[in-house]
Amino acid sequence: MQAYVYKSLRKPDTYVFLSARDDFARLPEPVLQQLGSLQFVLEVELSPERKLARADAATVRENLGSRGFHIQFPPVPGAPVAEAAQPDA
Repeated sequence: MQAYVYKSLRKPDTYVFLSARDDFARLPEPVLQQLGSLQFVLEVELSPERKLARADAATVRENLGSRGFHIQFPPVPGAPVAEAAQPDA
C-alpha cells in the first residue's frame, strides 16, 4: 500500500499519511484547520514488513484503508520510546 506523508507547518512533529497524493478532501475540515498548511515530505510503500519510527505500520495501513488518512502526533514528553521502533528505511 502506498502512503503519501505530509508535515503540518503549524503543528511541529505532526504528520498526515494519505492513501492518495494531495487528497486533502479526506481530512475533516476541523482537522485541516488545526494542522494548517501541509507540506509533502515522503512517498512510502507500507508493506507488512515495513517498520516506522513512531507509528505502527499495521495501524497506519488500517486507517488508510478505512478512512483514507492517518495522523501521527508528536511524542508525549517523558513517554518511553518503544524498543521495537526503528527508523524508516
